[in-house]
Parts: sequence; C-alpha cells; structure tokens
Amino acid sequence: MMVKTIFAGFGGQGVLMMGFTLAHGAMSAGYHVTFLPAYGAEVRGGTANCTVAVADEEIASPIASKPDHLVVLNTPSLYTFQNRVAAGGYLFINSSIITVDSSRHDVQIVKVPSSEIAEKLGNPRTANTVMMGAFLKKTGLVAPDDYLGSLEEVMGSKKKAIIEINRRAFAAGFEFLEEST
Repeated sequence: MMVKTIFAGFGGQGVLMMGFTLAHGAMSAGYHVTFLPAYGAEVRGGTANCTVAVADEEIASPIASKPDHLVVLNTPSLYTFQNRVAAGGYLFINSSIITVDSSRHDVQIVKVPSSEIAEKLGNPRTANTVMMGAFLKKTGLVAPDDYLGSLEEVMGSKKKAIIEINRRAFAAGFEFLEEST
C-alpha cells in the first residue's frame, strides 16, 4: 500500500500542520512516511502546500505527481492542484470558502464546510482539524486515536485548551461526514 496526499491552501490555514500531524500519526502507527512541505516566501497569506506519502514499505520518492487524495482549503489551491489527482482519487474541498465547482468528473469530490463548522465551535482556526476529521473518516488512512495522539504530541500536552478544541473540531468533521453519507 502506498497513498500520497497533497494538502493545499493559504499560509496560516494550518495546511502544513495537517500534513505533519498526518505523517506523525501514520509513523506512530508503524507506517513508512514522507512529508514534503512547500510555501511561498510570505508564508501567512501566501500559498502553502505539502505532500504526505504513507506506505507499508520503503518510499522511494516524496513527490506526488498523481496523488491519491487532494485536500484544498481555498480556491487558488483548487485551481492549482485539481488536475494532479489520480483518476478515481478523492478531492476534499472546504466548501465554506470554495464556491466554484471542480472541473474534474473522474474523482470523488467530498465537500466539507470546515470553516463554517469551526466557527460554530467557537474557533475558526480549527477548520484544518475539522477537515482532517472528515478526511480520516473517508479514507481510513490512520486511526482517529493515532491521529489525535499525534496531534496532542505535536501541539504539546501543556496546551490543554487548544488540544480540547482541536479534539472537538476533529470529532465535528468526522461526524459531519458520517451524517452526510
């Protein structure tokens, strides 16, 4: 098994955190992992993306010319990356921000209003974690407990309030997908 995913959005949306925590969770679960971040010079407000490869064997290259999954949090990222997803792959869209439709008809599109859900939870900065809940519910790539354990480890266990809101955000994304299918 080899699964490659691209996460993309603006700097400050937590795109790199999404990829890093997925990689960390997959590694904790015993998988081979690569994490390849890329971002514009301006970082916050500029473009940001990362590629995560998860496999049960050694990974030859971290580059994903045809990723299995694409997670986009803004419209420019949709336009930039949508044509890279392998046919039959998944395209996860933050439908709170992205109001245009994808031009792809050969991929499975999963629309999650992650920014809206995060705002309802009282912390708009958790939209990335909401999306991760939906992403892991749909793909099953990493068990929720492995992911949440890694999220806590990456964030530091001293930030109890931040960890708790992110756990709630993850659960909300997971449940959203459960309810919409």
